[in-house]
Amino acid sequence: MVAAIFDAAAATYDTVDVPWFRPIAEHLVRELAPASGEKALDVGSGRGAVTFPLAEAVGDSGHVTGIDLANGMVEALRAQIKDRGVSNVDVLIQDAANPDFEAATFDLIASSLVLFFLPDPAAAVRRWHDLLRPGGRLGVSTFGERDANFLAVDEVFTPYLPAQMLDARASGTTGPFATDAGVEALLTSAGYLDVRTVRREVTAIFRDADHWIEWSWSHGQRAMWGAVPEDQHATVQAEIARVLAGARDDTGTIALRQHVRYTFGRRA
Repeated sequence: MVAAIFDAAAATYDTVDVPWFRPIAEHLVRELAPASGEKALDVGSGRGAVTFPLAEAVGDSGHVTGIDLANGMVEALRAQIKDRGVSNVDVLIQDAANPDFEAATFDLIASSLVLFFLPDPAAAVRRWHDLLRPGGRLGVSTFGERDANFLAVDEVFTPYLPAQMLDARASGTTGPFATDAGVEALLTSAGYLDVRTVRREVTAIFRDADHWIEWSWSHGQRAMWGAVPEDQHATVQAEIARVLAGARDDTGTIALRQHVRYTFGRRA
């Protein structure tokens, strides 16, 4: 189901004039501090928000492999790689939960806003641990708290959502993803050392409700739209417009704020 959602979103993912995935990914890469010549794995590479900063950091003597389960994302990223003339990257269709590589292949692994989608996050980070060389580093980003306006607009969908979506770990409110300590425990239990968390607030800026709606269809939130009956879409859109009108600041800007958690560890 997750692969199908992102396959459908691939054409517009991260292209609707809302800097979001790229600043989140760029901060993850900066904290991981890739070095020239290193071999890196981007788990859940999407359209390359992490891939391209990694490729620039490791340079021509290094290499980045991106993996994603959504064919549309892989094809879109391959097209961008070709257009940009980037030669130190390859992209494969693979399952983030169990990447198919030999043990001790990579110097670092980055995964931005992916871990909470996986059926067994603890098993995934154990598998990623095996893929790291001794001393190799892992960095993952997950969501923390949203501001009241962000929460209010998301809650417009609540009456329509099935139980599994109401309890979605992607919201950062359930399971290990509810706290920094919970995500750190995933890594510690998998054998990572020097586990640490860094937090950063990211702000999404919208012109109006239509802009927010366009953005929501361009990523995983389109699953929430899929839970709304077609004949109720206009009602939901009107309520979103009402909520966002109340979120405008004195300059007329709609700014929704989200805390992002970055969790890091290394293999012994």
